Amino acid sequence: MDKLEAVVGRMLAERKLTLAVAESCTGGLMGNRITDVPGSSEYFEGGIIAYSYEAKERLLSVHHSTLYQRGAVSAETALEMARGARTALGTDIGLSITGIAGPGGGFPGKPVGLVYIALSARNTERVERFVWDSDRQGNKALSVDAALAMLKEYLERSAAGVSP
Repeated sequence: MDKLEAVVGRMLAERKLTLAVAESCTGGLMGNRITDVPGSSEYFEGGIIAYSYEAKERLLSVHHSTLYQRGAVSAETALEMARGARTALGTDIGLSITGIAGPGGGFPGKPVGLVYIALSARNTERVERFVWDSDRQGNKALSVDAALAMLKEYLERSAAGVSP
């Protein structure tokens, strides 16, 4: 069975769509998984790892007010990151991950393992919230799996003519 990154890679290539990613808590793991697939340069433009508030603002155009009112780990920030990656790299689709990988960093209302994943495309925008219960590496891997699954679902629905 093919890995998720290979499946979405084929789907992107077949549809001649391009992808950019924005990562925070995963630190480049999503870009790494995507580029593990031979031929990924056909559809993958690149990624931006923006860990700090300042990097999110400067590189991804996340609004200062979003970060300070909602936090770096929020649906709003994830969506602005996906939009920012898509705009910065001029792609059809932007995909982002922001969260608290652990083992520390959690607080009431935002526990360790909390992750937001967002997708931004011309015809749709979507954000999902997850709370993983693993160690740091596990939370990062689960986040990338969920982001790639979100992308696969979007590509399947748009190909079927279903509103993504």
